[in-house]
Amino acid sequence: MSSEGPAPDTMGPPGDAADLPPSGSNGESANGVPPMPSETATVVPGSSATAAVRRAASWLGGTRLGLIVMALVVGAGAGLGAVAFRWLIYSFTWLVTGHHQFGQQGHAPSAHFHWLGIWFLLLAPVVGGLLYGPLIQRFAREARGHGVPEVMLAVAENGGRIRPPVTIVKALASAMCIGTGGSVGREGPIVQIGSAFASTLGQVVRMSETRLRIIVACGAAGGIAATFNAPITGLFFGFEIVLREFSLDAMFATILAAVTGDVVSRAFFGAAPFFTGMPHGLVVGSDYSYLLIAVLGLAAGLIGFGFKTFLYWLEDAVDDVWKGRPEWARPAVGGVALGVLLLVLPQMYGVGYPVMDKVVAGHVLLWFIVILMVGKIVAASLTLSIGGSGGVFAPSLFTGAMAGMAFGIAANRLFGSSIGAPAMYAVIAMGGVFGAAAQAPLTSIASVVEMTGNFTLTLPVMLATGIAAALSKRLTYGSIYTTKLLRRGIDIERPKAPGMLKTLTVEEVMQPLATTDAAARLEPAWLEPAPDGDKASDTKTASGFGDLVGPVTAVDQPQALFPDEDLEQALRQLVLFGRDGLPVLSHDGQQVRGWITGQDVLHALGERVAASPPEIERGALAAEFATDNPETQVHVPTMPLHGYRIVEVTIDPSSPARGRRVDAVELPAGAVLVAVSEDGSLVAPRGEIHLRAGDRMILLTAAPSEEGEDDVSESAASEVRDVPHPARGS
Repeated sequence: MSSEGPAPDTMGPPGDAADLPPSGSNGESANGVPPMPSETATVVPGSSATAAVRRAASWLGGTRLGLIVMALVVGAGAGLGAVAFRWLIYSFTWLVTGHHQFGQQGHAPSAHFHWLGIWFLLLAPVVGGLLYGPLIQRFAREARGHGVPEVMLAVAENGGRIRPPVTIVKALASAMCIGTGGSVGREGPIVQIGSAFASTLGQVVRMSETRLRIIVACGAAGGIAATFNAPITGLFFGFEIVLREFSLDAMFATILAAVTGDVVSRAFFGAAPFFTGMPHGLVVGSDYSYLLIAVLGLAAGLIGFGFKTFLYWLEDAVDDVWKGRPEWARPAVGGVALGVLLLVLPQMYGVGYPVMDKVVAGHVLLWFIVILMVGKIVAASLTLSIGGSGGVFAPSLFTGAMAGMAFGIAANRLFGSSIGAPAMYAVIAMGGVFGAAAQAPLTSIASVVEMTGNFTLTLPVMLATGIAAALSKRLTYGSIYTTKLLRRGIDIERPKAPGMLKTLTVEEVMQPLATTDAAARLEPAWLEPAPDGDKASDTKTASGFGDLVGPVTAVDQPQALFPDEDLEQALRQLVLFGRDGLPVLSHDGQQVRGWITGQDVLHALGERVAASPPEIERGALAAEFATDNPETQVHVPTMPLHGYRIVEVTIDPSSPARGRRVDAVELPAGAVLVAVSEDGSLVAPRGEIHLRAGDRMILLTAAPSEEGEDDVSESAASEVRDVPHPARGS
């Protein structure tokens, strides 16, 4: 993870010293070179109130204290959003079933549609699909599915920009889906709701992309913290899953948002742990139980991997069946299949937390617990595959609780009660299954101990979750979140140019030796360092090479590098110990594998940077998948400098500026020279640069009126003249 964070800020609005000139002035500086524009500077005439609003927005978007204020506002907004979203789910569930939560009653009729009997279970998902299917398709297609991958994509590939309608559409669609029987969770929707809210606020105050990405993570953290009364989980979710990099400023802002969101939520729902029905004070029975916990970790890893695999297999199958048909109708038609499943297993209705409490309390038989575990995987996968809207966090916890409870009951029958209560294994497996599915062990550990209140189980939860996540990572590259993006051709975990030094290894960059194994093998004597100040060996080496090859000009003590070291460490050692390069040894230190130089490192970085543009464009296209014309939309500026255009002027043999110095060229009114070519490369303008045929000048020019914008380029080109300025003395 990157350690880079936002650059230190001043307390005033950025860009005060380099504001763009208004239309009608040529904006010259004292030395004759037009001033460079600030990133956020715009000149828009207006009232003093408008100017004050602009200054406040600039302060919020561009200062460290402004980031703190934004984090607090986003946390509070995400907390209120979580409260409203939970109310929405309860409302839609009550409208359909007559209860705020449903499923734990089994085959029970709706209190509002009792004349339908249990057949309302068949109709509810169909009616819900008819409501939220068109809503998603018409207003926010990115609201379909579990939501978290879309937030991750926006942060990784779109600078943290999420369309404002997503906030409302995701809340309504997910509440309708869950309330009408969708077997999904609240975490995905609240992450997308909080993140979209944060992104909208950040875009309003014109935050830089670096800060906007942090604020989006704050929205996710605040939403998770408020939904589950779990601020530490919110913090880890924002960092480990959404932002995926580390800086102190980002961590502080995310902490503030998570704490604020949780405080807001507690005002409505109280401070008790989220799973109030879970037993508290669970402890490991004996140290031998850790062997069983390790086995449970392996089982949880396989179950989490199986959940992810089945989800995307079923999604592919439904895609093939539905190909070419209208997407808005998919949830309603697919709702028939979900309704049939609910008729067979009504415990799958909605999120499923009441059913989980009932099982952990010991009121369900072992064979039925296994059926519930498998049923939840199928029901959640089917809900998402038919176009439903909801999260995978709750299904993962439900599946883990069922798996752990079944494991605990079986273990108690085999080894006795001294190994610990079955409920303990249920809590531990909750973290293991989600950790394997999401490949996010920190979030998984924090979520289980916070939401159940069983902080005494931190150690066994860590063990099982670590094993499960490691096994899942070994079995599959993508998590349940990133696989959705991988299927679109986007790998947000790929090494990117700024992080290449940490992700590339010496083996990928070194020059392999073109010698035989025997020639590259080191003799044992070479591995023994000579004592400091011992020149005898140097003399012997010099005479030997002088007789066979040529005179020796330098002798140095080599520093050994190994193939699996990252380039950051290799570069440090090259600078300190290897002016001309360093040998790369095999892991046993017995063979020279290759040679690496500083130039090799630079060449590798250059290649990766050159390969970045198509990757960036693919990521941007994927982030704009919900728009009608993503190919054109990705090249539309996301933070445009209104009233100005970038104009390129090419000097040809007949240009009046040909042969003149840059400081002898008069620019059109309201134009700022920002770059000029020198020896084929664009550089910052300097007065002494002479313009030749074929050179280019890049100008930021004022667009005085909407009608005249199309003529800006032509007028700018025609007005570049060789009239010297008196102040320059040309």
